[in-house]
Amino acid sequence: MTVDTGRVEAAVAELLLAIGEDPARPGLAATPRRVAESYREYFAGVGVDPASVLGDGADMEAAPQELGDLVLLRGVEFRSMCEHHLVPFHGVAHVGYLPKDRLIGLGRLAAVVEVAAARPHVQERLTEQIADALDSGLDPAGVIVVVEARHECVAARGPRQAHSTMVTVAARGDLADPLRRGETLALISTGSIGGSGRAGGELP
Repeated sequence: MTVDTGRVEAAVAELLLAIGEDPARPGLAATPRRVAESYREYFAGVGVDPASVLGDGADMEAAPQELGDLVLLRGVEFRSMCEHHLVPFHGVAHVGYLPKDRLIGLGRLAAVVEVAAARPHVQERLTEQIADALDSGLDPAGVIVVVEARHECVAARGPRQAHSTMVTVAARGDLADPLRRGETLALISTGSIGGSGRAGGELP
């Protein structure tokens, strides 16, 4: 779906009038265009199936002895837009799967997160959509997704909790088993390679 930038510009100009501002004054004259351009990026994932970026995976098929066990990509940075207030929330996603007969490039795992996030959202549904995309697109033995984010709707208004974070988890298949799920969550939180840097579950 293509964002109608003309309609966004008109709506932003009307919004500026509604709050008592002058959209023609020098500081705001280009604001409707800038907002429209940013919305084209923020909402590029509307109408796009996140699983589509995984492709058919024929070039990544692997023999059973080549599959290993868990594949885990930690610290995938993302930003999305709260659908209740249209302000950003941002953080990191950790995505993992248990290969059955297919492996996928790590860049595609990050792309699933990016496409799923680029639409109006609540974090709970974003987490579920990433897990569903990996489950349907890879047909793995198990999937787990952990998302940790800061929400501007909480930080900049209302309770103004600038440093609070929200954590959501979605698991499918074998990784929904409490033992396997617990082991994977522990692996996510162990920190970076070599024990330096921030922990895998800590926001930047």
